[in-house]
Amino acid sequence: MTALRVTIDAASGLAPWRQIYDQIERMIAGGTLAAGTRLPPIRQLARDLGLASGTVARVYRELEAVDLVTTARAKGTVVTEPAERNRPEALLTAGATRFAAFAHDLGVDVEAAVDAVRSAYARVADE
Repeated sequence: MTALRVTIDAASGLAPWRQIYDQIERMIAGGTLAAGTRLPPIRQLARDLGLASGTVARVYRELEAVDLVTTARAKGTVVTEPAERNRPEALLTAGATRFAAFAHDLGVDVEAAVDAVRSAYARVADE
């Protein structure tokens, strides 16, 4: 198992789960975490970072939702092959998740966030 080096910056204002997610996402995209790399068990990573297991479980769920990792009982959580990540709905979910987290961190309510998406979509469609 490759050592997973993530850090939490309490002063960043970004939720810890989001910081972990972003770092792992970048490691996968940049090749630091290659396909087939096994991530540490949830409890171990939570303990290493001083966080609740639920926080790390959320990260793994979010990564799995966009096909960056897959979880199997016998294998644990493993980085997927790049070909498995190209589903349009997974890419859309990834973008929506990033936007939703950004809007939430700004304190924007869901209606304002949806309005922003509609406005941006209309601008893009007009180009």
